[in-house]
Amino acid sequence: MNSSLYECRVMHHRLAPKVHHFHYRIFMFAFDLDEIDALAARIPFFSHNRANLYAFRDRDHLTLPGLESASTKENVVAWLAQHGVAFPNGGRILLVTLPRVLGYIFNPVSFYWCFDAAGEPLCAIAEVGNTFGETKPYLLSDRQGERGFSLVTPKHFYVSPFSALDLSFDFLLRVPGDRLHVRIDDLNGGDRVLLTSLVGRRAPLTAMRLALYSFKYPLITFKVIGLIHWNAALLFLKRVPWHRKADNAALQRGVLNPHASLTGPTQ
Repeated sequence: MNSSLYECRVMHHRLAPKVHHFHYRIFMFAFDLDEIDALAARIPFFSHNRANLYAFRDRDHLTLPGLESASTKENVVAWLAQHGVAFPNGGRILLVTLPRVLGYIFNPVSFYWCFDAAGEPLCAIAEVGNTFGETKPYLLSDRQGERGFSLVTPKHFYVSPFSALDLSFDFLLRVPGDRLHVRIDDLNGGDRVLLTSLVGRRAPLTAMRLALYSFKYPLITFKVIGLIHWNAALLFLKRVPWHRKADNAALQRGVLNPHASLTGPTQ
């Protein structure tokens, strides 16, 4: 199987307007989207589209309007076609993400790597999420040799109340193997104002390994959302400027599952 786990270290380092640094350790799933049902049959506490300790639900990942009942792979292929990328027969998609844990899901960002039938990387997608339940996928098709895929693009998405909407993302997604390496920086003009990295080491996705990580990193989705709110409180106490979601709605574009604060052409 191509599916696996990654034991990861996440780092955030804010440079402006005030310095703030934190890091934490988690584990993430790397799903070959053709193997979800086989994994559910093999691992007793993992399920596909039904409740369990860990559950992969297709509606949680890059779901397009009108394709809510389709599989995640079908949605990704349809989204790629909308953006001019033809996904080949026999190709595969590797999704690095968190599934539901005891029914709860939250992913600050999920990553898709798309491969052709020969196993050659075609492109990557970074699907960024926020605490309003919105997501926005970004297509990375600029191949940087062995370094993977890169993209510098306007955010046009409300990620954090402590980040302005007119910033840009600078993505670098290395093609995963034994190691996982992702970098996402926030740019204000030519200046980096927030550095974020995700690095991990690959491990087999087995029932025994998943049980081990469940004890080592319990309730992982709850940990992630808890740390986000804890660090938001620290930033508030540091008097970092706050941006309301309802402000600058016109700069929130291409959003999936849009919140009520977005209406009309800004969706």
